Amino acid sequence: MRYFFLYAKVLAFAAIFALGASCTCVFGGAPEDLDPLRVTFIDVGQGLAVLLDYGGRYAMYDMGPDSAGVMDTLAARGVDTLEWVVLSHNHRDHAGGFMELAGSVRAGDGLFRAGDAPLEAGSFRVGDAPRVYVRRLYVGPDTSGGFIRDSVLTLARGFGIPVDTLVRGDALGLFSGCGSIAGGDCADDGEDRGQFSGSGDACGQFSGSGDAPRFDVLWPPDYVREGGNPASVVVRVELGAASMLLTGDLDTAGERRLLELSPTLSADLLQVPHHGSAGSSSLRFIAQVAPGYAVASVGAGNGYGHPREDVVRKYGYVLGDTARFFRTDLQGSVVFEMWPDIGVVRP
Repeated sequence: MRYFFLYAKVLAFAAIFALGASCTCVFGGAPEDLDPLRVTFIDVGQGLAVLLDYGGRYAMYDMGPDSAGVMDTLAARGVDTLEWVVLSHNHRDHAGGFMELAGSVRAGDGLFRAGDAPLEAGSFRVGDAPRVYVRRLYVGPDTSGGFIRDSVLTLARGFGIPVDTLVRGDALGLFSGCGSIAGGDCADDGEDRGQFSGSGDACGQFSGSGDAPRFDVLWPPDYVREGGNPASVVVRVELGAASMLLTGDLDTAGERRLLELSPTLSADLLQVPHHGSAGSSSLRFIAQVAPGYAVASVGAGNGYGHPREDVVRKYGYVLGDTARFFRTDLQGSVVFEMWPDIGVVRP
C-alpha cells in the first residue's frame, strides 16, 4: 500500500509538471513581433503617390500622374493587388496614374494610356484584366475635374471595382479583410481578387483596436462642396505610437477649417500639402501638427517652383533640422516605417 501511494504521488507531480510546461508555452513565451506599416512616397515627378505596405498587403493614397510609370514601380516591388486606392481629388497629378491600370487595354471615352493620344470610345470590355487588382476605389466629393473623374470612373466600372465617396468621420480598415468604410458592406475576399458581390454581407466596423493600422478621414465634411485642391481627402493614419497625416493638395483655407474641426490635430509624419506651394503649409498648421518628418512630393525643375523657399523655411522652424524635410526631386522615393511601439522611423 505504501508503494501505491508513492506511485500516485509521482504521477501527480508528473501531471503538474506537464501542465506547467504547457502553460509556459502559452503564457510564458516571448510576445509576437510587431509589424510596421511601411510608407513609400514614390518618386512620380510632379505629383503624389503613396504606397502603404503592412505585412505584404498593399494600398495607395493617390497614384501620381498618368505616364509616370507608377504601375511599373508597383510591379518591380512585387505588388499585384491593392486592398484599396484613395484618390484625394480629381487633378491629373494625383489621379492620372489610376488609368495605368488598363496597361495596353484600350479603355473608355478619351481615356489616356501612358501619355498617348486619347483612345477611341467604346473599346474597353468588361472582363479585360487590369495590370494590378484593386479591391476598392475611394474618392472624395470633389466637384471638379470632369475629364479625369469620368475616365477614372469609367475604368473602375469596366473592371468591376466598387467605388465609395469618403467624407469626414469615415474610417478605413486596410487589413480588416475587406478594406471597407467603417460600417460599410462588402463581400468576403474569396479567391477572386478585386471582385465584390455587392450582396450586402456586412464586414462590420473597423475598430482600430490592437496593432492594426487605422485610417481616419478628417476632411472634407459632408456639408462642404468644393472643387479641386480644397476638396482633397485628408487622412490621418495611426498605428500604436506612430501617426501620419496625408493631405493631398489642401490649401491654407482648408488647413484653417480642418484645424477648427480638429483643434488638437498632430502627426509624426506629414505629407506636405500641395507639394509645398505658397498657398499651403501655413505656419499655424505646421506648428499645430508638429511633425517629426515632412515629405514634399515634387518633380525636378518643376515650373511651379515647388517647394517654395519660404515654405521650406517654415518647416525648418518647426522640424528644427532641415535633414528631416524630404523631397522626392532630390532624394527620389522616400521610405518610412511606422512602428506601433516606437513611432515613425527611417529604415
